[in-house]
This record gives sequence, C-alpha cells and structure tokens, in this order.
Amino acid sequence: MPRARIKLSSTNIEKLNEVCEQIKDIVKKIGADMRGPIPLPTKRLKVPVRTSPCGQGRELYETWELRIHKRTIDLNLNERALRLIMRIPVPKDVHMEIEITD
Repeated sequence: MPRARIKLSSTNIEKLNEVCEQIKDIVKKIGADMRGPIPLPTKRLKVPVRTSPCGQGRELYETWELRIHKRTIDLNLNERALRLIMRIPVPKDVHMEIEITD
C-alpha cells in the first residue's frame, strides 16, 4: 500500500512539536494508520568565534552552536488526510517535506 512520509526539521523544537501534534490530531480524526513522530538525531553546527573584534589582545574564543531537530512521520496514503495536513499553517522556521512512496 502506498505510504506518505513527512519529514520535519527546525531549529525551534517547540514549534516543531506543535506541528507534529497538529498532524497527529488530523490523523486521529480521520482514522488512518500512522507511525511517528520518530525523532532523528539532532544535528549540531558549531562555530568558534574570536571574542576580540580588533584581533589584538589575548586569543579568546567563544563557541556558538546551532541545533537542527528532525522528526519523521509515516502514514498510509489517505487523500483527505494529506489535504488537511497541507492546510496546516507551518511556521517560518519549520521545514516540511512530504514524499509519497510505494
């Protein structure tokens, strides 16, 4: 049976979880089979930055970190459910991909 895979990623975990909850509510109302949200490993991007802007003085560094959180949701292909999921207002910092597989 064809399945739909929804991939979500964001730097803000609260907004990511809100979108996941909205998808779960839609799928529960329709009664389709769903697996997830499956948390994937968090990607950490670290950037060392020199604290002194002029370049003189002691060599001190700060490390800035950007975390990218990811979730995957698998569900049976249901046209009504996909239409409702596509109408969800997705915040700017949440990236959503929907792919249909056999």
